[in-house]
Amino acid sequence: MPVPLPETGTDVGHSFGLEVDGVFSSRLSEVVGLKAEREVIEREEEGPDGTVIMRKLPGPWKSPEVGLTRVLTSDTNFSLWVKESQQGQAGNGRSGAVTVFDQTGAITKRYVFTNAWPRSLEIFTTFEGQTPTLCERLVLVCERLEPQ
Repeated sequence: MPVPLPETGTDVGHSFGLEVDGVFSSRLSEVVGLKAEREVIEREEEGPDGTVIMRKLPGPWKSPEVGLTRVLTSDTNFSLWVKESQQGQAGNGRSGAVTVFDQTGAITKRYVFTNAWPRSLEIFTTFEGQTPTLCERLVLVCERLEPQ
């Protein structure tokens, strides 16, 4: 007889934190693109009866793009990283992690990235009810993203 899954509440709340080069820098309101994805290589092979069989094989890992959104504050870490990159000072990129916290502040999951560099920085307005809020979104291109 199957064991039933435990009941879970619908009030699941999460928050995100950003750590770059070992320094915790920011609380994030939204994170998109936390995924590790591979290319798929399709290859035709001849089957035992002479028919053509399409095989799908694992290809190289894709470089993920991660979007990090936070409420606009006096923290200039996002803009400084973009500025350094524009001036050629970014080197091979930076390493860090995006940490997911549950409602109690306990770590749920970490996604470690390596050799990340800024692709874009955007300032925009969101509306929480009637109140406009300025936010900024930094999009990073990462060499690798590993869930822990």
